[in-house]
Amino acid sequence: MTAFAGFSQKKKKLLIESKDEVIEAAKKELDFAMKAPEGEIYLFAQERGIKGEYTFDISIHEKGKTASVFCDSREGGSIKMQNTLKDFIKEFQFYFKMPKGKKYKFTYVFKFK
Repeated sequence: MTAFAGFSQKKKKLLIESKDEVIEAAKKELDFAMKAPEGEIYLFAQERGIKGEYTFDISIHEKGKTASVFCDSREGGSIKMQNTLKDFIKEFQFYFKMPKGKKYKFTYVFKFK
């Protein structure tokens, strides 16, 4: 479960219609999930010993679901770590929804020490 300030599973997801606003909201949620000590992605990476820097192209659609994840580049880490992170991000659920039929792509850099 993603813990994002101001959102809970029981609340109705906010509809965001602008492409720029969707991408901004998605990046903010990922930033939050990357923060120590309780961010969902941070904890996942800590449990699995993921290290390095991974640049992913992420596509999201309709109900805040991740449609696809592709790795653009990797510095440090390993292919196994990259694929473990990619699979986790593929299942990541954003706490907003988008207009029906829309799919937006953006780049995000995940940095682990």
